[in-house]
Amino acid sequence: MSELITAELVDLDLSAATKDAAARSLAERMVAAHRVTDLDGFLADVAAREAQMPTGLDGGIGIPHCRSRHVNAPTLAFGRSAAGIDFGAADGPADLIFLIAAPAGADDDHLTILSGLARRLMDPEFTAALRAGTDPAAVAALIRGEEPAERPAVDEEQAEDEEQAEYPGAGTGSEAGPGPGSGSGSEDAGAAGSVPFRIVAVTSCPTGIAHTYMAAESLAAAGRAEGVEVTVETQGSGGFKKLDPAVISAADAVIWAHDVEVREKARFRGRPLVDVGVKAGINRPAELIAEARRKAARGEIAAVSETNGGKDSGDGGADRSDAPHAHFGVRLRTYLMSGVSYMVPFVAAGGLLIALSFAIGGYETASAKSVADHFVWGEADSWAALLNQTGSAAFAFLVPVLAGYIAYGMADRPALVPGFVGGSIALTVNAGFLGGLVAGLLAGAVVMAIQRVPVHATLRGIMPVLVIPLIASAVVGFLMFIVVGKPVASLQNALTDRLNGLSGSNAVILGVVLGLMMCFDMGGPLNKVAYAFAVGGLADPTDGSLKVMAAVMAAGMVPPLAMALATTVRRKLFTKTERENGRAAWVLGASFITEGAIPFAAADPLRVIPSVMAGGAVTGALSMAFGATLRAPHGGVFVVPLIGQPLLYLLAVAAGTLVATALVVLLKGARRAAPDTAGEAGAAGSGDSRVPVAA
Repeated sequence: MSELITAELVDLDLSAATKDAAARSLAERMVAAHRVTDLDGFLADVAAREAQMPTGLDGGIGIPHCRSRHVNAPTLAFGRSAAGIDFGAADGPADLIFLIAAPAGADDDHLTILSGLARRLMDPEFTAALRAGTDPAAVAALIRGEEPAERPAVDEEQAEDEEQAEYPGAGTGSEAGPGPGSGSGSEDAGAAGSVPFRIVAVTSCPTGIAHTYMAAESLAAAGRAEGVEVTVETQGSGGFKKLDPAVISAADAVIWAHDVEVREKARFRGRPLVDVGVKAGINRPAELIAEARRKAARGEIAAVSETNGGKDSGDGGADRSDAPHAHFGVRLRTYLMSGVSYMVPFVAAGGLLIALSFAIGGYETASAKSVADHFVWGEADSWAALLNQTGSAAFAFLVPVLAGYIAYGMADRPALVPGFVGGSIALTVNAGFLGGLVAGLLAGAVVMAIQRVPVHATLRGIMPVLVIPLIASAVVGFLMFIVVGKPVASLQNALTDRLNGLSGSNAVILGVVLGLMMCFDMGGPLNKVAYAFAVGGLADPTDGSLKVMAAVMAAGMVPPLAMALATTVRRKLFTKTERENGRAAWVLGASFITEGAIPFAAADPLRVIPSVMAGGAVTGALSMAFGATLRAPHGGVFVVPLIGQPLLYLLAVAAGTLVATALVVLLKGARRAAPDTAGEAGAAGSGDSRVPVAA
């Protein structure tokens, strides 16, 4: 097994000013050490991981890391920055930067070494020794664990206690905290003969290398300090060993600190749950333990589903919406995205069925008699009417599903009933899409308020299935029928009239805005907001809403198509991996899958994102100016026969794609033309045959 880090992989005077430059500088050392085979490909993987969630930690630590097929041996490079580099930590720049590179198929022994380093980063004496080190070889030995950090003298008994208290290896599932009466944290409880408060925790992150184990160590240390038994299951990339069912059954509360789905989550049902992102487990462990104790004292029992634990996990790296100190804007975005993500399949199925019905039987199909009363097997019009009425039935669920799952994202399963009820009332009072948003937020807020009321233990079992849905539905019904329903309906009607009245420059400006939103984060919150705005109009389609849907889909096709074209016309500007992704991007772009451009944006955001935004703005503006319409919410070029003004629509897509391609080629070419001796050295060391273009 090769050494994880050597003196050549240590830079005690890292001069980089940005996290991308720091990653490149440290990665070049890995290339020179023959640990990384493709510098640009590896950096693209690092950037993609960084895009999922910032890797800065409190205490001045940055840990960019990834698994990559361009890594041939698990490797760690260390840099120390005097000025500090922003890695997104809440407390400011990082001066200790660890670039962790793991092969795509790293074995468990190497992952254990990496996870051990992650846990040691939580030791202030270890980080202090790194800041004081002057010899790269000594610092490398310290990181490998061969040279211990200087500590105050301790006797053998104390050292033995510390060793027993230290969190065990990755994925063991053994106790991270002390047992009753053992260790300093629980001494008082043990002396009194009482049973300490018990918590079981799960930690996980997308890569499963660093954050997973740092959160485990942080929670364990906080538990020892608070006299709480904390038993952690680390669900790392090398697999996991499940906690003993007896340990879970004896637990008083559960903490999930995760950024990927918790596996086999049904094991944790019936207990108070604190559900947060993995960085909260690292930075705020004492607060999470305190929150778990408060929930247990109130008798809050989480309804854990088998699929996603009661939360939509599409938000990736952010703290979960119920984190006690998450910013309100973050929580609100998570709630809304939960509703939109569950609504989209209804939109796609219903919209495509309706669009197909129009393609077969024409627009008069919408006024056909019910196929339950009149259906002729041999008539195309009957089949068209069947498709139309089935699609309309799916569309009828849009607002209730939106409201129901917004409430579900806020307050879990007990909020589903009042959310669906509120969404249905929104349709009854003609409050439409906006009414569904309001109803979902109201339902979630009412349920969250009810859940905070202390109840007797005998009532806890029926609260989520009877009491909460009953009371919350009655309250939401009153609010939607009597208080907010009619004002929201008036606002909805005003917006609809305004949309129908858009023409000329107003329509073009809206197209520009929608195009920019679709291309800024390519599947992220802004993209979803623009898409939700468009599909919301399909529930009650008008000429204006159909133009909006066309502009949104056209702009969303531009980023992957532009990257595919750019990798075709200027291959030398892209890595081998990017060229391979470019071939796939043709199909993704044609299918209206904007996320196909994410690998390019993650690797070079400052050049790719502005370029595709410009192209999307051009496409959105042209689509609105041409008056193109679209009744299908998805499908890309495969639903062109269902598009009004199809040739002009395709012209708009082509124009935006050409603009984005030209800009990204121009910007990348300008970067290559600039002198970059470090880049040339890295490319030469990597064995990559590509030579930077001189001019």
